[in-house]
Amino acid sequence: MAHSEEPIAGTKPTPRHPSAGNLGARPALVKQTPEIESLPPESFPAGAEDGPASALGPDLDPELCSRLLGSVEGKRVLELGAGTGRMAVALAAAGAKVITVDPSMERVADARDVAEQSGTKIEYHHGDFADLAFVRGDQIDLVIAAYSLAAVDDLGRVFRQVNRVLRNEATFVISLPHPLALMTSIADGSPRLTRTAFDTSTISWNVDGETGIVHPHQLGDIVTTLWRSNFRVDTMLEPRPMIGDGPSPHWTPLGEWIPTSVLIRSRKQA
Repeated sequence: MAHSEEPIAGTKPTPRHPSAGNLGARPALVKQTPEIESLPPESFPAGAEDGPASALGPDLDPELCSRLLGSVEGKRVLELGAGTGRMAVALAAAGAKVITVDPSMERVADARDVAEQSGTKIEYHHGDFADLAFVRGDQIDLVIAAYSLAAVDDLGRVFRQVNRVLRNEATFVISLPHPLALMTSIADGSPRLTRTAFDTSTISWNVDGETGIVHPHQLGDIVTTLWRSNFRVDTMLEPRPMIGDGPSPHWTPLGEWIPTSVLIRSRKQA
């Protein structure tokens, strides 16, 4: 957004975007954000226990969740990844019958504790995301995977199982770390490339003893794999992270330059 006012005398002006040097007298400005000790954004939702229960990614507007999912009242929802446990509770409170699967026994146990403390009934399963034999075919109305598939290398194997359990025209919502964010870091206040777009090696993270890996997935590969698994993509969002009342532990200054998450909604084709 172009700045339309002169700086107030005695104040320090907001730093200009480096690329704006020759764009005129009033170039776009980079928003200043407070410095905090942050967690790796790609580790979300680890460490996000105090954030919005319905957030699909770090520092994303929770309204994006309702926009992509719509009403869940009376629907059977399959959640791939237990996360903090609060997403499932929020979905159940909105009237959904929720089934959660996660390959980590510890995350399943923690999420079950969250549900029990809230008095919410959730069905939990410990297992691989592509091992959905406990769900009959064409029985699920919505599948949601918030950052959980970042740890999966073979997305096609998961997508085919999701397609089997979903009803025709039912919705599959995915959020993942944006590939741009995975190949970029901040140095001296400006973004710098640290990996090539073609580097397929995994990225490791550690949050309070919990470890994980992220497989960089290119957007074209994700969309193509969905199509080959008989899904039709109807929405892809690359939202700007928001600070709101204050930055989350996952906040990164990269969010002022590039999208840190990508959200994709697709539907099972008949």
